[in-house]
Amino acid sequence: MGKVPATLLDIAKALGTSIGTVHRALHNNPGVSPKTKARVLEMARTLGYRPNLAARFLSSKRTLRISVNTLQGSTSFWDEVRAGIRAEAESNPMESVQLEFRTYPQLGGEQEAFRSALRKKVDGIIIFPGNPEGLQPWIQRASRSHIPVVCVATDAPQSGRQGIVAIDTLVSGSIAADLMGRFLGGKQGAIAITVFDLAITEHAEKASAFEYTLKSLYPKLQVLKPIEDHGTHAEAYSKCRALFQERKDIVGVYVTTEDSIPVVKAARDSKLLPGLTIITTDLFPALVPHIRSGAVASTIYQRPRAQGELAYRMLHKFLVERSESPDQVALAPHLVMRGNLDFFLKRMSQEASKERMPLDEAAGNEMATDFV
Repeated sequence: MGKVPATLLDIAKALGTSIGTVHRALHNNPGVSPKTKARVLEMARTLGYRPNLAARFLSSKRTLRISVNTLQGSTSFWDEVRAGIRAEAESNPMESVQLEFRTYPQLGGEQEAFRSALRKKVDGIIIFPGNPEGLQPWIQRASRSHIPVVCVATDAPQSGRQGIVAIDTLVSGSIAADLMGRFLGGKQGAIAITVFDLAITEHAEKASAFEYTLKSLYPKLQVLKPIEDHGTHAEAYSKCRALFQERKDIVGVYVTTEDSIPVVKAARDSKLLPGLTIITTDLFPALVPHIRSGAVASTIYQRPRAQGELAYRMLHKFLVERSESPDQVALAPHLVMRGNLDFFLKRMSQEASKERMPLDEAAGNEMATDFV
């Protein structure tokens, strides 16, 4: 077999820069410093880059239309995912890209969003498959129409999707369990878990990994049946409050979703704080004071902006290179505690401001629509 041709993404990865910067350097477009251009040209020669794939794509299409079907969300998580997709699309001037954001307020809206995307004849779809079983026939229909589908945050296995970008759920759940056991320091008692819905692959895998690790390493702790809050603050609060009143032996809670604030509030109203070890998921403004105060011992950051960026890159690869091979990226989660909280807040602020910087400058600082 012959060697697989190098792509713009290969050059960008090798240099730690954006695809847009690589494209401008190779085509002598403005906005790239002489030093950067020299580095890009040298790496292109080293990798044996030939622009055949991109040229073929440009000659066949003038506008790339991508539908982004995601939850509205109750925190900044999905805003960050969408911001990552938008930033990555804007960094690549290879083609004219039209992003169509189909944002739905709760589970159940994903099928209508998908139907709308197919009706509009988009070229590719990035989706949060909250109901994988219900979406399976729609994803298969897209596959038959040669419309690649990339899942973000959670998977739709056996559906015909082309790729998945998500946090490593097994690692995430296992880290949370080990932390819980260490924080509790040999105590006995019950541990509660809250999930969005066990039908969602991501949440089911986190809960399973958490339970397995806790039972293996800290057998004195009893894991209770997960609470499904369905992304509703009121439901998360009422169910946790009822559980806290029923079980006086609860010593810890693992929140696998973004709905951590109502859980903290239920614990406080039940007079369990301080004294209850709470480990949450993600990092957003409303959670910060609870980490600072120690009410939340730690949070597992799922890197939503990176998930969005990589989901767009993956879909772009399928569209430009016409690859048929499924792809999968599992990101390592980041652990945020009181000690490194300010570092993460600073990093998140820098990433947000990067969208407002000139593309070449932003790349140099980088370390690695409603539907109708």
